This record gives sequence, structure tokens and C-alpha cells, in this order.
Amino acid sequence: MSAAAKKIKVRQIRSGIGCTLEMRETLKALGLGKMNRVTERADTKEVRGMIAKIPHLVEVVE
Repeated sequence: MSAAAKKIKVRQIRSGIGCTLEMRETLKALGLGKMNRVTERADTKEVRGMIAKIPHLVEVVE
């Protein structure tokens, strides 16, 4: 399986209310915005970096 074909699922576990604008924009870029919403993204270093910026708001679903 090539690196481009790998996918990860990201779930929002906390609200973006009270967070900085940058954190809310990162949630939006990941396709999130409401609690318990799950999106599937390509497993790239850019997506991993976005997840690393807001680890208290999201979790990676296996």
C-alpha cells in the first residue's frame, strides 16, 4: 500500500468555543466543526501537523 493511499480518520472530541482563531481555522481545514464529527483525510505530514497543533480538540480513530 503506497503512502498516498493511506487514510486516517479524525474525530472532534471538544468544542472550538473559547479557542483561538487559528485553532478554529485548523478544525475547519480538517473538515470538522461540530462535536463527534469524523472526517477521513490522507495520511500526510501536513495533516499530521494540523492534528499536532490541536491534540486537545481531536483524536485519531483507528
